[in-house]
Amino acid sequence: MLVRPAVQDLHIARFGVTVTRKIGNAVCRNRMKRRFRALLRDILPQRGIGGADHVLIGREGGVERDFALLRIELEAALARAAQGKGDPPRRPRGGGKR
Repeated sequence: MLVRPAVQDLHIARFGVTVTRKIGNAVCRNRMKRRFRALLRDILPQRGIGGADHVLIGREGGVERDFALLRIELEAALARAAQGKGDPPRRPRGGGKR
């Protein structure tokens, strides 16, 4: 049986959060995920792209980062996404094998 989503469901902005084990122990990773979810619940309804999936990936130093700065960075990233632009290039990691 094929179930079609309701029309209003097509405009819902969904989100996902992922934090790798490289970041720290479970307590650290869970704290980062809680911070991300709090930001997303507050910002996504107004700034998110309807019908899109938004994924936040926890990076090194995210737990110590100021919450207000995370908010500003997320709003800037959502604005770039709404314009169809990607994220700026990240610094290359040093010392990795190729």
